[in-house]
Amino acid sequence: MILRKQVNERMSRIVKHNNTIYFAGIVSDDKTLDIKGQAKRVFEIAEDRFKESGTDKDNILRAEIFVKDIYRDFSEFNEIWDNWVSKENPPARACVEANMASVGTLVEIIFTAAKVD
Repeated sequence: MILRKQVNERMSRIVKHNNTIYFAGIVSDDKTLDIKGQAKRVFEIAEDRFKESGTDKDNILRAEIFVKDIYRDFSEFNEIWDNWVSKENPPARACVEANMASVGTLVEIIFTAAKVD
């Protein structure tokens, strides 16, 4: 069975299948923030979606990170990531540079997580 949440005509922000939860890309809702601020906001939004879905950051399986300017922002993003990510259960991770759907977006993250029992 597939369960979809936060559905609109374009996508589902949360999709559950078996014990795996797939999250659509998460971006900051405040584009005036710098990379650190946007990263913090992405993690706040992610934690809300995790809670709604029955998981948490200790159960993230994979994080796909897209940074607008990797040479400028990679180390500052990692500073915020390192303070947020589970030290005991870090996920598999990729981080690449990418153009974004909006000019002000500096980071987007796609998470895949296991459902908490």
